Amino acid sequence: MATRTPPDPDDQGPGESGALADGGVAPPDHPADSDLPENRGERPAHEATGPLDLGTRVPLDRERIVRGAIEFIDTQGLPLLTMRRLGAALGVEAMSLYRYVPSRDELLDAVVETVVDELFADDDVLLAPEHGWQDYLQRLAHGVRRIALAHPAVFPLVATRPSAAPWVRPPLRSLRWVESFLGALQTSGFSSTQSVVAYRAYTSFLLGDLLLEVAQRGVGINAVDDPDGAADADPLDLADYPLVSALQPLLSLDETQAEFEESLESLLDRLQTMLDTGAHHLPPVAVDTSEVEAPPPAGI
Repeated sequence: MATRTPPDPDDQGPGESGALADGGVAPPDHPADSDLPENRGERPAHEATGPLDLGTRVPLDRERIVRGAIEFIDTQGLPLLTMRRLGAALGVEAMSLYRYVPSRDELLDAVVETVVDELFADDDVLLAPEHGWQDYLQRLAHGVRRIALAHPAVFPLVATRPSAAPWVRPPLRSLRWVESFLGALQTSGFSSTQSVVAYRAYTSFLLGDLLLEVAQRGVGINAVDDPDGAADADPLDLADYPLVSALQPLLSLDETQAEFEESLESLLDRLQTMLDTGAHHLPPVAVDTSEVEAPPPAGI
């Protein structure tokens, strides 16, 4: 009689967030893109074929476990990550992991924190607007994009994982970065309210654009986490983040409808400019429209 393998209690099932399509991450459409990890001396996301066997010679600690989890998600996808499988990839028993990471949920929180903190090691990203606020925002946006392109299967987790403070919006899941953002704008002449509006619009742009980008490379982006955050999460200590603390009431407001309308208006203004000037960002491509019947003029 065949024996059945007992189910892994940590197995999260076939959820799609962070799942990789057959064949893994697709190669980029624009291989010369300067934000791709392979163009910055790092491992190309699309060349990951399986989790590395990290062996047993390196002592086990929390950092090694978290880095191993990131590598596992990068190569296998988020739904396949369990403590048992991660332990096997690290060459240890799953129970050994719990000495350093009490649960899979805490491990996922640590993965998000570690990936976002890669911004601090990015030499092209600045913590202060040394060359003006627009340069600061451009550098930060490209830094977040580099994270998404280096860890496409992790990025949906960054986007959907509930934060201890739901008003800390993705993908900047870091109080230090929120504090930096608000300070950068306020020292550049933005009022407190304006800096919050800019923060909300900026994060919405980053999240929508980058989720679409990783989806185009074969990564599932369906949310599997509770968007309201964990009810039993420990309260945050905001003592080191005076701007975040002072502006928490504004950061907590639900202004999604107004922000949607403002973003839509900005898009329409951009399209009107394109219509007026004839400018666009697409390369010249020959398109045969000889057999396409032109629509009648408006109003007829």
